Amino acid sequence: MTARRKLMSGLGIAATAVLVGIAAFDASDSTTGTDPSTKLTFMAPAAPGGGWDGVAREAQQALRADGIVNNVQVVNVPGAGGTIGLSQFVGLGADPTNLMMTGTVMMGAINVNDSAVDLSDTTPIVRLAEDYEVFIVPADSPYETLDDFIADWKTDPHALAVGGGGVGGTDHLLAGLVAEDVGIDPAELNYVSYAGGGEVLTALLSNTVAVGVSGYNEFSDQIEAGNLRALAVSAEEPVDGIDIPSLMDQGVDVHLPNWRGIVAPPGITDAERDQLVSIFEEMVATPEWQDTLERNNWEPAVLTGDEFAAFIEEDQARVDQIIEELGL
Repeated sequence: MTARRKLMSGLGIAATAVLVGIAAFDASDSTTGTDPSTKLTFMAPAAPGGGWDGVAREAQQALRADGIVNNVQVVNVPGAGGTIGLSQFVGLGADPTNLMMTGTVMMGAINVNDSAVDLSDTTPIVRLAEDYEVFIVPADSPYETLDDFIADWKTDPHALAVGGGGVGGTDHLLAGLVAEDVGIDPAELNYVSYAGGGEVLTALLSNTVAVGVSGYNEFSDQIEAGNLRALAVSAEEPVDGIDIPSLMDQGVDVHLPNWRGIVAPPGITDAERDQLVSIFEEMVATPEWQDTLERNNWEPAVLTGDEFAAFIEEDQARVDQIIEELGL
């Protein structure tokens, strides 16, 4: 295994860097004093339709379907790769009924945006799953294969815009690592950031960008409908249900899993943290959540409490190193 592959083995992605308006996560509407088993509010720190939003809404349905938590709300706070939402979230106070979706995308954004707060300022609850990124083009694109795209990309990197999530996020890191591996200086990358997968899709279909990079599930319906063509997936090995060649199968020595997890605000009690951990341990064991994993082609990757906190610390260090190596 190469040094880069070792570095990437623990990583996970979806991100936002362009502000598209903020759905207010107002502390005055918080659920202070309410038991988490009665009511929860998930912040998805990105635009509707993106990866964090999708995981939040899948968790919402699984918790409701099994009566684990009856009242579950999702609010969107897009901007700056999730760091706008993170800043708001940390300031909400120690209310265990407020939770936030997170992942590697946010780690990159914390670094690139020089965020005043990071995930060490939250209370890690659970890492849920991993999924994968895809390189995607419109169905009418001249690029039939990844090699077709790379050939033109190497000739004039700046002429071919790559669309994805926020600067420093998983999409950006993957595009930079692939560029580096095929001999393109990452500084030459013409990367255009968007607030979520929906905006990346619009940019692709309007030919604003030549290729898109984002989570597979954000594009899967359009791939199946024939509107988009997938050139490569970022998995190290074949993934059941995803019939797309990997980057590594096509000679590009890069793979990048994308993890999704949940954190609580700082300052909650150990008992409140343990209750939240129990809620999600119950959720991931339900048939509804197992169906969610299968439908979305997500790999289960459950870590809770202190183990999840240790993973976050290690993964942030990996992301920081990649960003430094790529000069992002």
